Amino acid sequence: MIFIRKTLFIASLICCSFLANAQNEGKSGDSTKVEKKIDFSVMPFLSYNRNLEMMIGAIPMMMYKFNKEDKISPKSLSGLSAVYTTNGSYFIAFFNRLYFKEDSWRANFFAMNGDHNSQFYMDDVYEPGFYDYGTKSTIVSAGIQRKIFKGLYAGVAYTYAHYDTDYEDDVQPSSTVQTNGVQLNALYDTRDAVYYPMKGNKARVRWISYPEWFGNDETANKILSEYNKYLPMRNETDVLALRFSGKFGLGDIAFQQQVTIGGTDIRGYSEGKYRGDGLMAIQGEYRYNFGEKMGVVGFAGLATIYGSDTESFNWGLYPGVGAGYRYKAFKTVKFNIGLDAAVGKDDWGIYFRIGEAF
Repeated sequence: MIFIRKTLFIASLICCSFLANAQNEGKSGDSTKVEKKIDFSVMPFLSYNRNLEMMIGAIPMMMYKFNKEDKISPKSLSGLSAVYTTNGSYFIAFFNRLYFKEDSWRANFFAMNGDHNSQFYMDDVYEPGFYDYGTKSTIVSAGIQRKIFKGLYAGVAYTYAHYDTDYEDDVQPSSTVQTNGVQLNALYDTRDAVYYPMKGNKARVRWISYPEWFGNDETANKILSEYNKYLPMRNETDVLALRFSGKFGLGDIAFQQQVTIGGTDIRGYSEGKYRGDGLMAIQGEYRYNFGEKMGVVGFAGLATIYGSDTESFNWGLYPGVGAGYRYKAFKTVKFNIGLDAAVGKDDWGIYFRIGEAF
C-alpha cells in the first residue's frame, strides 16, 4: 500500500506537469507578451543510474521578483521536488534561491526528507565488494550573503542533518548521526547571469565546522572550493564552461559526511564505489545552442580522491566523459533543464538536470 500511495502521488504530479505545459503551449500564440509577476513551471523528472535505478518524479518551480521596481537583482527561484526510485528510495525537498535589495543580498533555504537506499565498497572484510546500506535523512539548511563590493559577497549558513543508517550483513554497526554545521563563505561572482552565464567567473570558498560544543559527537571541518570560468563562443551563441572543484575533509569525518566521485564534480560515476574524505576534480563543458529553446552539451573531466578506506582508490585518476540535451524551462529567463549521459571508469550514469551542471 505504501508503494501504491507513493506511485499515485508521483503520477498525479506528473499529470499536473503535462497539464501545466499544455496550458503554456495554448498561450504561446498570444500576440503580446506581458511579463508575469510569477513565472510558474512544472517539470517531470525521469532519470536512471546503477545505484538508485529508475527515478521518477516531478518538480514544480516558480521564478519571481521580490520587488518589481528592482531592475538589478536576478529573479528568485523556489521549488519543490518529489522523487521515487525503483530501488525503494524516495526524496522530498523544498528549495529557495533568493536575490533582493538590488542584488546586495542573496539567501538560500533548503529542506529535505528522504530514505536513501544505496551501496558502498569495502575491501577489508571477508568478502570484498559492494554492500547495501539504507539512510533515513532529514536535512535543513539556511544561509545569507551580503555584497561587500562589486562582485564580492560574504556570508554565513547553518545546516542541521539527522541520519539513521543500517548496513547489509552488519558489516558496520547501525548508526544514528546528528550534525550541526556552521558555515562561513565567500563568493566572487562576475557572471553576466546567474542561471545561464555566457561570460565571467565564479569563485567560491566555504569553511564548514562541526564543533563538539555545538551538539556534534566529533569535531570535524570541511573546506569546499570551486572556480568556474565561462567563455562566449561562436559569436556569443555558445559557451565554453570550465570548472575546478576541491572538497577537503579535516578531522573525524563521519561516513555520511564523506564524498563520493560523481554528480556535479565529475559525471559518469553512479555506483558510489569511490568514497573518501576529500576529492579534487577538473571539468570542461561546451554548450551548443540551437533554436530559441534547445541546446546540447559535451563534457569531459578528471577527478581524484583521498581518505578512502580502500587504499588503492586514493589518488587514482578517474575520468568522465559524456553529452546531454537542454531545454529552456521558463519563457522570460534563460534557465535550462536537461538530461546527461556519461561514462567513467567501469561505471556510467544518466542525470536529469535542473539548471546547468555548474
